[in-house]
Amino acid sequence: MAMTALIAAAWAELGIPLDLLEHRPLQLFEEASELVDVAIASDGRVWQLTPSAAAAWLAMQAAAQANGIDIRIASAYRASSRQCELIQRKLSQGQDIGQILQVLAPPGCSEHHTGRAVDIFQPGGPVVEEAFENTDAFSWLNLNAALFGFSLSFPRGNPSGYLYEPWHWCWHDV
Repeated sequence: MAMTALIAAAWAELGIPLDLLEHRPLQLFEEASELVDVAIASDGRVWQLTPSAAAAWLAMQAAAQANGIDIRIASAYRASSRQCELIQRKLSQGQDIGQILQVLAPPGCSEHHTGRAVDIFQPGGPVVEEAFENTDAFSWLNLNAALFGFSLSFPRGNPSGYLYEPWHWCWHDV
């Protein structure tokens, strides 16, 4: 997928070098066009996924529950415009764009745009923190997520240059 003028403009506005794709093996993703509601957060936000990813998520969540593991969504589909807002917020807090791009994908490059990615947490445990790797949920996901088509996107030392994200899992057609 080629970078659109809209994404290029967003990158320029955020101070993201346009040659970043030459220096990091990032992929541009199309935004999901068909989404279904899969969960409602405690603050009322509605989490959405594509229909196939939603079915896989719900099946995986039910299987985890049957094993006594409660997994929930901390984040799911996210539009490129929302990605811009998240990056802008960090910039206004004085963070450097290079630092930010170790934890947030540039607009257009987030798996969340596809409607197939979920950030997972276990109630009572850490949310979008590396310590998630010490939970029963993470252990269960490592053993079982692939059975439902989910894989850990950003393990330690991943080639994309992101920090380790044990909570971020993406569904792939199986």
